[in-house]
Amino acid sequence: MNVSPGASPQYTHSDPEDALKQLGSSWIWALGFGLATLIPGILVLVWPDETLHILAVIIGLQLLVAGGFRFVTAFSHSSDRGGSRLAGVLVAMLAFLAGVLVLRHPMQTIGALSLIVGIFWLLTGVLTAYVAIADSALVHRGLLFGLGALGAVAGIVVLCFPVDSAIALTRLLGLWLVLLGLAEVVMALALRSATRRTTPATPRQAAP
Repeated sequence: MNVSPGASPQYTHSDPEDALKQLGSSWIWALGFGLATLIPGILVLVWPDETLHILAVIIGLQLLVAGGFRFVTAFSHSSDRGGSRLAGVLVAMLAFLAGVLVLRHPMQTIGALSLIVGIFWLLTGVLTAYVAIADSALVHRGLLFGLGALGAVAGIVVLCFPVDSAIALTRLLGLWLVLLGLAEVVMALALRSATRRTTPATPRQAAP
């Protein structure tokens, strides 16, 4: 790294972990995750003549995208307090696994699709709530805990109230995706508000 006299240091490269941390801590990234959950939910609800194949493809792709978002977000934790980063990576791995399972057999039965999605939402909801409890440095821990609880409830509902038609399953999964997506968007906006409050104002340059 070459630094000229009086010039700010210019880094030719950045640590990948630092880059992931900065990206995962951004409220825009959190908003993107919320939209990546909300939009598939809306598509599932408004798609005409829903079929189990269409539902499985949309849900599978949403899970894979969610896995990518969750993996980056896991690095937003400055340290592995209480295993919060490990829990975040585990959530991402569960999302990838569930997405692959759904897409691998898109013509699977209604019961199999409900089982995969229900177990995923239940486990990730519990892990998200755990992260909110374990990491005292998180912003808006209460909202994060509520999001985890909502995910766990979604998993329990899908697992305990089996449906016998593709249309009924579509309505159920679509509704929960919309609710979870809205909750993620609220989290992103709360993070944006907190970021603006903690960012120091740029001092005005003194007049010569």
